[in-house]
Amino acid sequence: MSIENVTIDMGNGRPLTIETGKVALQANGAVMVRQGDTMVLVAVVQADPRPGTDFFPLSVEYRERFAAAGMIPGSYFKREGRPTEKEILTARMTDRPIRPMFPEGFINEVQVVSTVFSADGENEPDVLSIFGASAALMVSDIPFLAPVGACRVGRINGKFIANPTHSEMLESDIDLVYAGIAGKTIMIEGRSSEISEEELRDAMWFADGIVQKQIEAVKELAARVNKPKTNYKPHIPHADVMAVANAFVAGGKMEEACSSPSKLDRQAKQDALKEALQAELAAKFSNEKGELVDPTGEAIDFVSVWEILMEKAIRGLVLEKGIRQDGRAIDEVREISCEVGLLPRCHGSALFRRGETQALVTATLGSSGDVQEFDAITGGPKTKDFILHYNFPAFCTGETGRYGSTGRREIGHGALAERSVKGAMPKDYPYTVRVTSEILGSNGSSSMATVCGSSLALMDAGVPLSDAVVGISMGLVTGKDKRVFLTDIIGSEDHYGDMDFKVAATRKGITGFQLDLKIAGLDIEGMYEAMLKNRVAREHIRGIMMQCLPAPREKLNKYAPQMTSFRINPDKIGALIGPGGKNIRGITEATGAKIDVDDDGIVKIFASDGEAMEKASYMVHSCTDEVEVGKVYTGTVKTIKEFGAFVEILPGTDGMVHISELANYRVKSVDEICKVGDQMVVKVLNVDDRGRISLSRKAALNDEN
Repeated sequence: MSIENVTIDMGNGRPLTIETGKVALQANGAVMVRQGDTMVLVAVVQADPRPGTDFFPLSVEYRERFAAAGMIPGSYFKREGRPTEKEILTARMTDRPIRPMFPEGFINEVQVVSTVFSADGENEPDVLSIFGASAALMVSDIPFLAPVGACRVGRINGKFIANPTHSEMLESDIDLVYAGIAGKTIMIEGRSSEISEEELRDAMWFADGIVQKQIEAVKELAARVNKPKTNYKPHIPHADVMAVANAFVAGGKMEEACSSPSKLDRQAKQDALKEALQAELAAKFSNEKGELVDPTGEAIDFVSVWEILMEKAIRGLVLEKGIRQDGRAIDEVREISCEVGLLPRCHGSALFRRGETQALVTATLGSSGDVQEFDAITGGPKTKDFILHYNFPAFCTGETGRYGSTGRREIGHGALAERSVKGAMPKDYPYTVRVTSEILGSNGSSSMATVCGSSLALMDAGVPLSDAVVGISMGLVTGKDKRVFLTDIIGSEDHYGDMDFKVAATRKGITGFQLDLKIAGLDIEGMYEAMLKNRVAREHIRGIMMQCLPAPREKLNKYAPQMTSFRINPDKIGALIGPGGKNIRGITEATGAKIDVDDDGIVKIFASDGEAMEKASYMVHSCTDEVEVGKVYTGTVKTIKEFGAFVEILPGTDGMVHISELANYRVKSVDEICKVGDQMVVKVLNVDDRGRISLSRKAALNDEN
């Protein structure tokens, strides 16, 4: 196989190249994608369908190698372990735009593996993985309908940039990951700084121009490789079987089974109809062994038969009758309820319910030392001070399930909610904030319920959000000459529909978004239409949320840590910390406060109450403050002599009050004024070149008068 490559002008001075035929030659297809010194190898392989498989088993893996950035892993075993959150999110983004581009009925097992082998710290490899997956599939023998382009869009000073560097992204108000075909979007993911629907639409049009260049380049590369596609047998039920099934559910039986305001009621009716249909098929298509086989002798996949009937019924209700399973209008949002402050010991809490979807969200405030740290192998931030975790236990759908490590879906939904809500967080907020969403009931768009609940929980804690962030999901059902957008989709409308388009925003504009499509693209103007409908629904939800809690509470929750900050001389940081951390550890143990010290001398003190914070502040100042001439101190008498008293004005720092400076009259004996252990207010008169400090009680008293 010859080595082939193409180069794409990305319009940013950093061309993107794709090469195939040099490495990973035993894979069905492989490409090396490069921009700058960042290089990602994407290899794709396929296997025959496993017996009994009734779905398309596509798996996507994305891995970053430490060696790519010239680093050695910090773990004990010194090798890469389980995938990081970044790797999981990139794998999900790589999966979503290619999945709709496989032919219907194709159930061969396919695996896509992206590996970062070189990372320059500026050019982000995630979009190279997405684009590379499409290119690798196109040059392979795996059936794939058409190439998909992918790029990141940033905007600096009103100008769009394709695949911006990490440095450029620090100035960008948009972070849009876009994948699609010419004129049509397949997947978007990202965040923005409260932009309008029109601005997001324009960013997508800009991305489309880049995508079209990429698609033409991949087509050229695939033509050069010219690898024939594998023949496969579509996994589609026999026509005679479907004819019997359709006749059995005719007369609206299927539509009736799919229709009810209650998810559990619908499920019960569907289970009964499913059992009856199985008996009907068994009566007509059972062989001598009692097995369900079609006229060709192939085993009948009842799950596929049922799924086809369900999809036809649910989509037919929308397209032909303009109604939905739960009886709502096409643009109607489910019933919403909100409650805050229901968990007495949490810093902030909220219960948000939309229909049968319910999220219990908590907000917890911590010190700047609680930030999440991670290895940024490919560049970008290395810490995170706003963290949102999303949990989806099996009981929220009335099912049993295995409890173990966090699932990829949970990580993905949490990341979407996190970037959406972070857009309303105050800049340079001194606290580290962790939000946790526990999904207690689910029937569609629990991630957007998390966004709404998170806003309320943060406001309940007293976090000064610029505005509540509200999110809702839009669905889509398409026919031959018709398409219908659905507001606030339930789970089955997501499963059997064509789109799940989530948008979250403040009143000012969009902060987070995510699109999944099951069809091969939606035109950008259609995306814009869905965004406008989404905005109407969001404002309806916002009105209900504002009735519950119209603004952040004026004070932090009493159980949240109190915080104060001040600057010390950076040269005194060592004195504060002490040998082996002795001093700062002693302050922490004595007060219970947590102390964070930045390199520039900013000290932040977090304490459970005002008294502990005041005591800790005093002790920090005592370790770091320098004696100032003319300043008044409250000190402790340590020693009494005939000629005066020695007073400790800072820990370990004494000054002498001469007997003539004890009072405004002639003092015969020092012990007329004080004794050891007394508190004394004194003023610093002088510090000589030997560091000896002269104090005056008389001058301090005169200042008070």
